[in-house]
Amino acid sequence: MNSDSDLQIAGDLLDVPHLLQAPREHPSTVAEFVGLARSLAADRAQWAHLVRYDATTRWYHRLRTGPGYEVWLLSWVPGQGSGLHDHGPSSGVLTVLDGELTERTARGTRALGAGAQRVFAPGYAHEVVNDTLEPAVSLHVYFPGLTEMPMHARPSTAAAHTAAQCAGVLPGPAGAAGA
Repeated sequence: MNSDSDLQIAGDLLDVPHLLQAPREHPSTVAEFVGLARSLAADRAQWAHLVRYDATTRWYHRLRTGPGYEVWLLSWVPGQGSGLHDHGPSSGVLTVLDGELTERTARGTRALGAGAQRVFAPGYAHEVVNDTLEPAVSLHVYFPGLTEMPMHARPSTAAAHTAAQCAGVLPGPAGAAGA
C-alpha cells in the first residue's frame, strides 16, 4: 500500500502554473458577478468620492462596464424609492454599501443593511425604498446591461388579499377551504 497522498504524487500545483486557470478579466457567471459586487463594495476608494445626494431625484452613476454587464452606483435620500419594477431581460446583483434600504416584493418586505446582497433573475419585480431617516448608497450589477426597466402597477389591497388567499397564504372567509 502506498502511503503517499495524491497531492504528494502529483506535486505542488503552484509549481505548474500552466495547469492553473488564468483569472478572468471580466466576470461571466452569477458567482463572479456577486464577487465583483463584493470586491467593489469593500474598496470604498473606488466609489465613495463619486457619491452625490439629490433631494429631487435618485442620483446614479455608471461606475463600470464590461462585455455584457454594467455596474451602477445609486444614492437614496430618505423617502426616495424606485417604484415597483423589473429589469427586463437582465439579471442583477444589488448590494447595499451604506445605510439601509427596504425591498418590497410579492413575497414580502425585507430590510437590507450595509453589506446585504440580493441576486435576481430576469423578470424579478421589486421596489426598493429608503424608509430610514439617513441616506443610503447601493451598487447594482446588471448582466446583460440594463436596457429596460418596466414599471408595474401596485396591486390593490383587495386584489393582493384575494391573490394571497388563492396561494393559501391568508385564510379565506370563515368556512372557506383553501386549495
